[in-house]
Amino acid sequence: MLLHVVHETCYRYTPMVENAHHVVHLQPASNRVQQVLQHSLHIDPAPAQQREVIDVYGNSQTFFCLDTGHDMLRVVADSVVKTSASAVTDTLNTNGNATTAANCSALPWEQVRERFRYRAGTAYSQAWEFLFASPYVPRDDAFVQFARPSFVSGRPLAEAAHDLMGRIHAAMTYESNSTEVNTPALAALYQGKGVCQDFAHVMVACCRAMGLPARYVSGYMLTQPPPGKPRLIGADASHAWASVYCMPAAGAASADGRAGDGYWLDFDPTNNRPPGEDYVTLATGRDFLDVSPLRGVIRGGSRHILKVAVTVEPLDETAANIGQRPSADMPSPVF
Repeated sequence: MLLHVVHETCYRYTPMVENAHHVVHLQPASNRVQQVLQHSLHIDPAPAQQREVIDVYGNSQTFFCLDTGHDMLRVVADSVVKTSASAVTDTLNTNGNATTAANCSALPWEQVRERFRYRAGTAYSQAWEFLFASPYVPRDDAFVQFARPSFVSGRPLAEAAHDLMGRIHAAMTYESNSTEVNTPALAALYQGKGVCQDFAHVMVACCRAMGLPARYVSGYMLTQPPPGKPRLIGADASHAWASVYCMPAAGAASADGRAGDGYWLDFDPTNNRPPGEDYVTLATGRDFLDVSPLRGVIRGGSRHILKVAVTVEPLDETAANIGQRPSADMPSPVF
């Protein structure tokens, strides 16, 4: 599937900002299930400095600084991404059980946990980074108690994680504005409601509490308009889900086809489904703080108004909407 994603962020400041430094995660990832075909980033006012780097988790990251006064900041990321669904995702979409060769070879969750117990001389794995507490995902026995019914003895990890995803979806209510961007996972679990960020944080926290590596994924999801209604430009939103590190049984091939290697398997507890070709991954990290779409430090601008407009559309719809969607050449919105 070819997806066109436009993500526009606009700040209006009062009083004027004197200078600012920002970092953005707005370039989609290229991996085994998606490929970035085009990407551009437009920043207004034009930065005095701008550079692109790869962060510690392998995400594309852009730093920029503004050294002149400004009362508005507008950042528009425009991307075309080719997506596909993995064989594992296709199977889990169907029944949630370990029924394909890739899933049947997955180790029971206890054996994966044992692989990540500290032992002197153990080879380093990047998955270690996602075992420990992080700013928005603390360690707490409440996560153990919630997760335990899904992690019964001998259950394949992929199957256990799928069950956990469904139980989080059933236990929590999606409610806009019920949490803040910095709400910890424990608070969201106790109140039983939140937004996609909170659902993802809770699932990551539950897996880590069981001794299993799990990471936070930011991105987008293609939504469908009501029957007979046009797709609304700018009406979509960023999305978030969780990713769990699975390992194949000894001698078996992983989901990537590499003998003995582990692989990350994605789960979306907000929608109770594994992500497929209608999802676009932006970045992965320990929690939201690592992959915030835009954050920074400013001098001045004690008050601001923020407007975010996201459009996700199949590429074959782009021509019909080209006069409507945000673009880097359009004037800033008035609000």
